[in-house]
Amino acid sequence: MDIAALAMNMSQAKLMQDVSLAVTKQAMEMQEQQTTQLVEMLDAPHPTAGQNFDISI
Repeated sequence: MDIAALAMNMSQAKLMQDVSLAVTKQAMEMQEQQTTQLVEMLDAPHPTAGQNFDISI
């Protein structure tokens, strides 16, 4: 294998690795945002809490 082909293969491998890393990072950021939204939703009070009372005498 000549030097040019080897350099081209190494460059393509690095590009594929960089793209894979970028996609993984983007997926992790999206998951982090969704987790943050879920935690905020769970911490929020229920919109109808306290509007109805069940009283029996």
